[in-house]
Amino acid sequence: MLYSMPADTASPPLLRLSGVDKSFGAQQVLHNIELDVHAGEVVVLLGASGSGKSTLIRCVNRLEAVDSGEVLLDGVPLPLEGRELARMRTQVGMVFQSFNLFGHKTVLENITLAPTRVKFLPKDGARERAQLLLARVGLADKANAYPAQLSGGQQQRVAIARALAMDPRILLFDEPTSALDPEMTNEVLDVMSELAADGMTMVVVTHEMGFASRAADRVVFLDAGRIVEIAPPQEFFAAPRTERARDFLSKILTH
Repeated sequence: MLYSMPADTASPPLLRLSGVDKSFGAQQVLHNIELDVHAGEVVVLLGASGSGKSTLIRCVNRLEAVDSGEVLLDGVPLPLEGRELARMRTQVGMVFQSFNLFGHKTVLENITLAPTRVKFLPKDGARERAQLLLARVGLADKANAYPAQLSGGQQQRVAIARALAMDPRILLFDEPTSALDPEMTNEVLDVMSELAADGMTMVVVTHEMGFASRAADRVVFLDAGRIVEIAPPQEFFAAPRTERARDFLSKILTH
């Protein structure tokens, strides 16, 4: 496993995965994952399909339970279940490949639902915050629209606003543009790049190499459930140090 550590590691990591293993039945999909993510850092997970990227990110907020090892948020192990797990999940926003919006609710209602139900924010305050977030993702005029009236890129930007409405300390993205055409992809990546520039801590699973090279602080390359290389994007894309990474990039960057 080859590492290039970020420059500022003086403070404890916001997120730490320590010795994480995960299997589905007889198939082990994560092997002894060791990864620290510091506040304000953007980490992009790359690898071929089936390399374990999405499983890793789902273990961070316990959508998948680990078999062994620990996931720690700000030094505190992720609880197994119950109210404490729910509380910690409010600090970890997630944006999925499918938008997962409630079709029978307006954009504004989708964004205000969790803050009012989970964090018990006053409705007026939640609406005001939602309007600000919609403006931030370029959809200030869509508050009263329903998801079916929006393009895929617009729906995904609503999903980002919904995640931000909980004021998370870290945002997870699981292939957020894989269901979108190129124009819609760029709409979503622009919002993600702005969040990165604003200092949002992000862990991103993506096949968008341009975003990875532009926005990431570090690239984490997985193969067969193992982290085999970690490096700044400039180093990773210019001179990957493992044969597996070189082979992956030769296929991705020539198509």
